[in-house]
Amino acid sequence: MVTDRSIVVAGAGAIGCFVGGQLAAADRRVAMLVRPWVKTEIERFGLRLTDFDGAEKKLDAGRLALSEDPAIFHSAGIVLVTVKSADTAEVADQIAQHAPQDAVIVSLQNGVGNVAVLQERLGGRRVLAGMVPFNVVAMGEGRFHRSSSGDIHVGEDADNTAAAMSVPGLNLRASRDIAGVQWGKLIINLNNALSALSDMPLAAQLANRDWRRLFADQMAEGLAALKAAGITPASATPIPPNWTPSLLRLPDMIFNAILGRTMKIDPEARSSMWQDLKQGRKTEIDYLQGAVIALAEQNNVDTPLMRRIVALIKQAETAGKGPPGLSPQQIRAG
Repeated sequence: MVTDRSIVVAGAGAIGCFVGGQLAAADRRVAMLVRPWVKTEIERFGLRLTDFDGAEKKLDAGRLALSEDPAIFHSAGIVLVTVKSADTAEVADQIAQHAPQDAVIVSLQNGVGNVAVLQERLGGRRVLAGMVPFNVVAMGEGRFHRSSSGDIHVGEDADNTAAAMSVPGLNLRASRDIAGVQWGKLIINLNNALSALSDMPLAAQLANRDWRRLFADQMAEGLAALKAAGITPASATPIPPNWTPSLLRLPDMIFNAILGRTMKIDPEARSSMWQDLKQGRKTEIDYLQGAVIALAEQNNVDTPLMRRIVALIKQAETAGKGPPGLSPQQIRAG
């Protein structure tokens, strides 16, 4: 059975190290395809997993098989794809070359287009879509910190792969509407760019009504594009996506009371796009806002605010000076 073999994390960055580490801590056989700096860091310091609720786990490097060689896929029963969207095709070719034909491939990536790329490159293999709702920050010295709450959703399959991978500290749920869940997450992920442009922690940003109104206006553009395309986004929280813009515009006291009941956010939580700008890396803006803008163009829906945000992120990428620390007014002005 595939569940008797290794779970191989393809591209162990922040999400991959946290997910793989939780699985290893529960005595699953875990291997990781890593970049040199990740391998060096974990071999030196071990792997330390911390959580917004104060939980902590420490693993010696020997609990994980770490490699820079994609031949590590040869032992895989399940492959968890956690690379950036731009690297999906490359890692798919590596999986095709090295992984067993019956290995289950699970995409735990941002965006909605990665499964199609994996299926095209891995013709005939079982590929499942997934959605990770929480943020993980690489803190250095082998520490990876989960800074917000939520369960991972994975497309429902006959073998119940989601349940087979659930372990203490990492709950996975099977979803019959994983495409809707992915679109729902993408709409929420539109805030990643605002977090990156603001240079503020997510909790502080969401506590500010001007920022929430900006997020709400951008989200409204995205929801209009989805509606025109006949796509119904699903929510991983009790709040339906179509209600969210109105909730974001509420006064601070009311909004904070609602948020506290539906989601927990570490005071220092940051978005992955903020981390990319901080490290001088190319962001996934083309796979988030870019995907919505493309959908809007196909259906004659205007997205002026989203286009300004894309332009500002690309300016920040080109400048290479990290998050620019803009205000909501500066973003609206373009």
